[in-house]
Parts: sequence; structure tokens; C-alpha cells
Amino acid sequence: MCFCSFDMQVRLELHVHGFFVSTNETDDRLAEWSKTDDRFGSNRVKTNNTSDNLSSYLTLTYASLSGSGYRGMGLLGLKGLQNLGNTCFMNSAIQCLVHTPQLVDYFLGDYQKDINRENPLGMNGELALAFGELLRKLWAPGAMRVAPRMFKFKLAKFAPQFSGYNQHDSQELLAFLLDGLHEDLNRVKCKPYIEVKDAEGCPDEEVADEYWQNHLARNDSIIVDVCQGQYRSTLVCPICMKVSVTFDPFMYLTLPLPSTTMRTMTLTVISTNGIMLPTPFTVTVPNCGRLKDLIDALSAACSLANDETLLVAEVYKNQIFPLLEEPSDSLALIRDDDTLVAYRLPKVSERYPLVVFSHHRLERPYGFGVMASDWKPFGVPLVARIQDLSIGAEIRNQFLKLLSPFLMPVEDIVNDYDGDETGNTVNENSKMEDIVSSFVSDSDSGSESGVENDFHLNTDFKFYLVNKMESVEIKMNEPVPIIGFNEELLNVSVHWPDKMIEKYDTCILSSLPDVFKPQFFTRRPQESISLYKCLEGFLQEEPLGLDNMWYCPRCKKPRQANKKLDLWRLPEILVIHLKRFSYSRFFKNKLETFVDFPIHDLNLSNYISHIDGQLSHFYQLYAVSNHYGGMGGGHYTAFVDHGRGRWYEFDDDRVFPISEDRIKTSAAYVLFYRRVGDMRFTK
Repeated sequence: MCFCSFDMQVRLELHVHGFFVSTNETDDRLAEWSKTDDRFGSNRVKTNNTSDNLSSYLTLTYASLSGSGYRGMGLLGLKGLQNLGNTCFMNSAIQCLVHTPQLVDYFLGDYQKDINRENPLGMNGELALAFGELLRKLWAPGAMRVAPRMFKFKLAKFAPQFSGYNQHDSQELLAFLLDGLHEDLNRVKCKPYIEVKDAEGCPDEEVADEYWQNHLARNDSIIVDVCQGQYRSTLVCPICMKVSVTFDPFMYLTLPLPSTTMRTMTLTVISTNGIMLPTPFTVTVPNCGRLKDLIDALSAACSLANDETLLVAEVYKNQIFPLLEEPSDSLALIRDDDTLVAYRLPKVSERYPLVVFSHHRLERPYGFGVMASDWKPFGVPLVARIQDLSIGAEIRNQFLKLLSPFLMPVEDIVNDYDGDETGNTVNENSKMEDIVSSFVSDSDSGSESGVENDFHLNTDFKFYLVNKMESVEIKMNEPVPIIGFNEELLNVSVHWPDKMIEKYDTCILSSLPDVFKPQFFTRRPQESISLYKCLEGFLQEEPLGLDNMWYCPRCKKPRQANKKLDLWRLPEILVIHLKRFSYSRFFKNKLETFVDFPIHDLNLSNYISHIDGQLSHFYQLYAVSNHYGGMGGGHYTAFVDHGRGRWYEFDDDRVFPISEDRIKTSAAYVLFYRRVGDMRFTK
């Protein structure tokens, strides 16, 4: 805007995301504007853009035209958002959305005519009104920051998970906001009931179009127009090979971060054959691989036989917690300071109950009895699969077999017993005979002789079947009391007397390495992966999880089907969420992988299954939501392209220019792309 004097003609030029507005008005006309108040308590200038979009309304105060504030006209859309207390996640997501070209045009226009107050899935239009008002304030002239209190209030009203002042996830907020805006602005006032037809045997093009038209019949909003695409989901039953194909809409793509680098992991392999001692193995696996990758690498390292299998478990406080049995579990959830073991078991025994032996020693015995709480766990649990539980002696015999590799050498025990308790010398020959006979009886699991011998394990170890509710002693000549217990996984607590602790090398039993022990002054290399590799991982066929089985209509049973996704219809605005955060029942983790994403030339031509010659498959980046720091905290910012390659960083209420070569960082979390005509455009 050129403002020379108050008596001269004012030329007002606005350039907002590609549309250009020019108006010539005198100072008298400006004075009239200054007397016209709108609903926001300031004056209004109506501008008509040269495109087919709705007219845009920009808030303009008289002061901004008559003083130094006019310079703010060149800073439209460069206002920061005040941090109300851990609301940087919200500020980052909002700045990306309010700089989406189609949404700017829409909310600066007459968007209120689309408010749907009758939609039971909506928020009575309140969320859309709050967002629209906030967007207008951010695009009004002037360089003042905006405090999004009303928007925060409405957000907490309809999404209590975002109430208060805790840190949250910008992508989770974005997902809720896009869905909420859609429902508030849904032009369909009465959604028709549409019955899904059986499309088996029909061409995918016809089925996809029918699914899309059915979707549009119930969902018609600016969000659907701009942000929604469609993908094809294919499920294949592994038993009967039944194929199920559906076409579903998507608002954004959540891409996994497959690793281009490897990580080393150390596990202790424990044999159950009663011969080999525990042996640590260090293997190299993909950083974001699956449990199957770890088992495959470990099987090769320990020369696992064809008739053997590995059972991986985490050991925490001398207990197994938990067993790792799902092949698709992510290795990213295993931390460097975790302790993992792999039990080497015969395959033939897989159908037998798994028995876990945990070791307990008497810490401080009382003079007049022993309390149960005095038995403290130690060492790594041992496991075995036992076919016959008809008698308690089978539990004991299997435990003795597992302990065989831990027996102390005979000469060490002889040195400990070179005299009797009264100080009289014991005959050396008879002493050796007693010790050797003790070892023989230990290895002879079927022998019941020598019960009176102090070294005999049969009278020294006590076995208890335990669960969260009770503990039942296992009698050697009676059936194992498994009624009321998990018959597939039996936890047996073994009480060790002092004599047996002296007889076995419990140091080996208690020494386990961490998964990864970093060396001083060493650092893992920075990972780097292309966005296309992440997209390939998203589109890769994989089996469903055991907790997400598919009901096969042919088998009439839940099946662990193989699932394949394909991009079918791309939106005008493509939002890509990089899955940096991993959660499970026990772990949480953030991936700091550097993703090399295109800024000017994202080409999805090779990744879409349905080719529409009228639509481009090229995209240009215009905004990024960043997350710095670790889990449960950190800080969010946003990068925004303000046109003609001029990038700005929005750090709450601070807004400053940033060079394009600084846009790509390992903090990139949500990427915003807009469709462009072809891949040749001016940077």
C-alpha cells in the first residue's frame, strides 16, 4: 500500500496466497469505513479476488491506514499466537491450517452460511465459528500477537482431553480439529441411509466411484473438498484366500519410519537341554524392525536347529515381564537398558504347558520360623515345557535338568567341606564318595534313593505354584495342583536353601547384559530416510495384529488376514503425519530419524493405483509442524511458506524469516502439501 498524504488517493493492494486485490479510494471513503463497525469491534474492508473463490473479508482499522501501522499490511498472516500454558502444540497446528490457501479464502468469505447446527456429530457450529474468528484475526493487518483463549475454551468444551494446560500431540489436535470443522460445516443437513451393495466381481473403478459418491452424499464440506482422499484396502484370508476390497476416505496419511540404519542388540540365549551355560549373543537388526527380525538374526547367530525355537522375554526385577511373542511387535519399543533373554526350546514341545521357574532365597531367617515375605527373588528365571504334570516330581526333575550346567566343580565343594561341625577331620575318601553320589543322584532325575543325604536336592528345594491370588506347595508324590491356575503358563516359585546356593554358581545365573551398552564418547550416527521410503512402508502388505483380527465371511471365524493399502484418490491438500511416537502397554519411544522430504517436487505418480489424467500427482510443501525434545514434553513450532519461497518460523508469538535450506530437520512431524499443476514451477 502506498500512503503519501491524507489528501491523496490511497492505493490498497493485498496479496494473500496468490490472489491479488487492488482498490483505489479517497480519504473521505476511508473515513466512512472507519465509522462502520463489524462483529469483531473493528472496521471492515471488502475485497474481491480475481479467482472463482468467495469474496474475502479482511479486518482493517482506521489507525492502520493513518499511521505507521500501515506497514502491517505487508505482514498479513504473520501474526504469532500467545502460549497460554503448554499450548505450543495447538499453536503449531493452527498456524499450519490458517496458512492453507483454500481455508484462508473460505474463512475470509461467507463461511457462516455453511454452519450446520443440526448435526448431532457436530459442535453446534461453535468450533467452526471460533476457528473462523481466530483465522480472521491472524490475517488482519497489524503485527500484534493473538491470544487464542476463546478457541482454547471451545476446544476444551468439546474435547476434554485438551482441557487444562498439559502438553499434547499436535497431530491428535489436528485430527480432531479437521473432523470437527467438517461436521460443523457439513452442508448435508439430513444424512441419507445408504446400504452397501455386494461389489464382488465388479471393476475397482466402479466400486471406488460408488463408495466415493456414497461418502459425498453424507459428507459435503470444505474439509472434504480440500483435505479428503480415498484409498483401497485389500484383505486376504490366509486360510481360504478370501479377498475383501473396500474403498475408504482418509483425511491424512500416517507414515511409519522404517530405519535405514541398524542397531546392535545383545541377548542371552538360555538352553533347556541341561548341557550349555547361558551365552550372550550380539546381533544387528533394523532399528525399526520387528520381533521376527530379531529372532531370525538370533537364530542364525546361535546356530538354532530346525527342530528348535526361540522364546524371547524381558527380565525385570528377576521376573519375566513380559514374554515377547507377537512377531510384528516393533523393536523400537525395546530400550537400550532393557534386559532380554531367549529360551532355546524344542519345537515338538510347543503344545505342552510352559513352566517358568523363578528363584527365591532366604534373606534373613527368623529364629522362630520363616515368614513368606523373607524369600526374595534372584537370578534369571528358567523355563521348560513339560508334557506330564500328573506328579510333582516331574516339576522337580525338569528343574534339576535346567540347573545342571550351573553345578560348581567338585573340588570347590570339597574345599568348603574339609571338616565336620565339631572340628574332627572327616575321612577324605568317604567325603568324596558322598559328594560324587550327590551329583549322580542330581543328574538321575528318576532316582528316589539317598533322600537322607544333606546334599540331595529332593529334600532341599521347595516348589510352589503361584499366581496373583495364591501360592500352593507342589508335593513330589502328588499331582500338580493346576486347577485354578493358567494351565498354558505355570509360574513356579523355587525356594533355595543356603546349601544349594553354595552348590550352584548363582553368579552366572544372575549376570545378564543390557541390550546395548554405550561406550564413552561414542554416538550413534544420525539416521536418514526419504519420504518415499516411508510411503512404501505404508503401502507394504503386512499381517494384521492378533488384537485386530478380521472376521472372514467364508471361514466364519476371525483370521489374521494380510492387509494391503493403495492410494486411489488424492486430495488437493495432502497432510502427512510422520509416526515418530510409539506406544505400548509398557513402553513409549520417540524416533529422531531425519526424513528427507521434497519441498518443491513431491511426485506421487508411482504410488497411486488409479490414474486420473485430469488431476496432477505433484505436490509442493507449504507448512510443517515440528516437535523438538522427547516424550511427554518438548516444544512445537511451525514452518510456513508465505509465498514465493519466503519461509517463516512460527514459535508461539515469535515470527521470523527462515531460509528454505533450514526447513528439513529431524523435528519435522506433520507435513502439509498442496497440489500443483506440474513439477516445473518457480521456487
